[in-house]
Formats: sequence, C-alpha cells, structure tokens
Amino acid sequence: MSDFLKTASGKSIPPATLVNYGLTAFAVLFVCISVISGIYTVKEYEQAVVLRFGRFNSVEGPGVHLKLPWVDRSILVDASEQSIRLPWGTGEAVTASGRRRLNAKSQDESLILTGDLYAAVVEWNVFWRISEPRDFVLSYGDIETLEQTILAVARSTMHRAVGDYSADEILTEQREAVKRLAWDEMNEQLDALNCGVTITDVQMQRVEPPNRVKPAFDAVNASIQTRDQLVNEAVRERNQLIPRAEAEKDRLIREAEGYASRRIAEADGEIAALQAKYQAYRAAPEVTRQRMYLETMEKVLSASGPKTILDSELRGTVPLLNLDGGLDDAVPATRARQR
Repeated sequence: MSDFLKTASGKSIPPATLVNYGLTAFAVLFVCISVISGIYTVKEYEQAVVLRFGRFNSVEGPGVHLKLPWVDRSILVDASEQSIRLPWGTGEAVTASGRRRLNAKSQDESLILTGDLYAAVVEWNVFWRISEPRDFVLSYGDIETLEQTILAVARSTMHRAVGDYSADEILTEQREAVKRLAWDEMNEQLDALNCGVTITDVQMQRVEPPNRVKPAFDAVNASIQTRDQLVNEAVRERNQLIPRAEAEKDRLIREAEGYASRRIAEADGEIAALQAKYQAYRAAPEVTRQRMYLETMEKVLSASGPKTILDSELRGTVPLLNLDGGLDDAVPATRARQR
C-alpha cells in the first residue's frame, strides 16, 4: 500500500491529516449530540424535575431549557387537573392515563354504610393535580401507583364521611357537608403521604338508596315534600297575620294612651275644682256649705218628678206647696182650705 493517499484531483493526503479530519468530525458530532441531548422542552401544562446524578436539583417551568448531558435527567410531570370517578368498579374511570372501562360489578359492592346503619349508593368525582412535582417524583415517580393511592384514600375517606351522617341526611340536605368533609380529609391524608398531590374539587354525582328500598324512600321523600309545603304555607300565613296583629296592637295602644291622657286631664280638672272649693270653704265655711247644699239640691230636684214640700212649722193651714203649678195656683188652694 502506498504511503500516500491520493485525492480525486491526483494530490496526495498524508494519513496524519486524515486522522485530524476524523477527530475533528468526531468532536463536532459529539458536541452536536451533547447540545441536542441537553435541550429539552416543557409544555405549558407540565413541569420538569431535574435530577443531577440521581439527586434532586431543580424544578423547571414551561419553556425550552438546558441540562448537563449524561449528568442531568429531566422528568416531565403533567401538572394539569385530572379526575377519577368513584366508586372504583362502576362505569368508566377517567384518570391521567386515559379513560378506562372497568369491570361491571353489582350495586351492592358500591354501597356505603351510613351512620344509622343503612346503606346508600354514592358516586362521586375526585379532581386532583400534582402541585409538588418534586415530592411526586421522589416519593412515587409512577402515575399508576399515584392513582391507586388516590383511589384508596378517596374511598376510605368517603366511607368515613358518609358514616358520620344518617341515611336521610346523606340523601337530602347534608350532601354538601359530606363533600366538604371528604375533601378536607383527602388533602390531609395525601399531605401526610408526601405525594405532592392536591385535591382541587369533589363532586357528588349520584346519591340514592339501593333499588330494593327505593320505593319506600320515594314515599318518604314525598312526605318530606308535603311537610315542607305545609311549613311554607304556615310561614306565609304567619307573615300575613303578624303585620295585621302588629297594626291592631299599635291601634289599641294608641287608643289606650289617648284614653289614659283624657282621664288624666279630667282627673286633673276635678282635682283643681276640688282644690278651688276647698280654698273657698276655708275663706267662708258657712256660705260655702250653704251654696254647696243648694247646688246639690238643685241637681237632685231637677232630675226628679212632681215635688211637694211640707213645712213642719206652719200652723193652722195645710202645709202644702205645689211647686209644679206656681205660687198663684197655690194661694187660692190654701185659702179654700182655711175656710
């Protein structure tokens, strides 16, 4: 083999030069591969957890980022809101890994025991998202394992929340209270597990009695609705009667106050008159006594019928005085009697 290689134009290329070219190309290729492997993109609904030599280094948000090739490792975490339909085993479950068709089970396996030892069919949705990517990656790193953990916590929590209320409360007015209690307890338990997940919402989808007791429950609901209707009618009647009673009360109070004021004024007038008479009596007792006697006799005699006055001191004549006929009629009668 010749010591020199020739090019297409006939010129010879030394082997050392070819080696240099090869090393240069390899270095360029190595740099390109390093740069390409060190660039990664985080979508708007994701966060990236960067591990350096297997240890946590940082959390990066959406955008284009650089990492040390073969040293750093970026793990993309879906931070969007996801949901799971419960109870596990009825219908379809929507999870982060997609929509899953579950094995159909009997309704009895979906029952939850209430506080008064009855059973109710409860279906609900749990909405969650990964709020702490670092905790998720370091504690789990596997979305399937995380989903199973959320399912276990959600079911146990809902059973405990429903068990704090009676069947009637669960099926009627306490659904919001059950939802709030389960929501808070789920977040507490997931925080204690340090899985980096936050429950964003809990929605009660279907709460009803089992099929075999549903007719009886419908009858109870009908009676409750009748009761509520009667209560509403009574409240409406009360709201109509109370203003009338208040108005009548105010009217009677005003009449009583007016009567009291009038009687007080009359009593004050009578007291003033008596005081005036008393002052007059103190000034002239005999005259006042005589005047009061005459005034009293005038009142008494003016209200009576025919009147006849007898004078016990009159002698020789009939002691009669006809006040109704007058003095002229009384004199001839007296003279006639004297004859």
